[in-house]
Amino acid sequence: MRVIVCDNYEEVSKQAAKIVASQLVLKPDSVLGLATGSTPVGMYNILSEMNKNGEIDFKDVTSFNLDEYYPMAAEHDQSYRYFMNENLFNGININMENTHVLSGTTDDPEKECADFEKMIDAAGGIDLQVLGIGQNGHIGFNEPDTFLYANTHLTDLTENTIQANSRFFEKIEDVPTQALTMGIATILKSKRIIILASGSNKREAVTDLIEGEISTNNPASMLKVHNDVIVICDKEAYSK
Repeated sequence: MRVIVCDNYEEVSKQAAKIVASQLVLKPDSVLGLATGSTPVGMYNILSEMNKNGEIDFKDVTSFNLDEYYPMAAEHDQSYRYFMNENLFNGININMENTHVLSGTTDDPEKECADFEKMIDAAGGIDLQVLGIGQNGHIGFNEPDTFLYANTHLTDLTENTIQANSRFFEKIEDVPTQALTMGIATILKSKRIIILASGSNKREAVTDLIEGEISTNNPASMLKVHNDVIVICDKEAYSK
């Protein structure tokens, strides 16, 4: 596991964007795994600007998003499909048919998740997976538990995650209590992984990720078994 410590959030975003851009230069038809939340927004803004300036090209790229609230309509302004459209997809030349976000309105979550796994396999697997990290160590919506699901699945959100996400909703009662998410094994099958963290509220999770033991109580710790993971964090999130 390689760790890049940056001075601030802006530098985290630049470093992450450089890695994604390099991936697209080396393999223009890359399959990207993408994350939502506030942390990757800066990176997405930089990638959009690079695309606009002709530095990188998304026309042959395929993407798969980590997760989606359930139930949640794609048109809802807090859905992750809406988030990705607003923060990245609408600003680049990607083919929307090649962008895949789990359906938050499916009548059959189990089939939706199984089909998602099949689409990732059919695309040749994820070349580069972008992750954030929750305050409790969750990646995607794989929450701390006594066991973790391997593949894409429907999961209950912990009170910690509901509280953290409540800032995006008018009231906490509006926050969904479930989500569809890639599983740990799905994430670990990615050829390369970058995980972004910013702010002192992520310090404990980042410390556990770098220094702690592998445990289902810290889902991000499972990344230790992968042979190509880069942690990109700012000084506030990093503990010596």
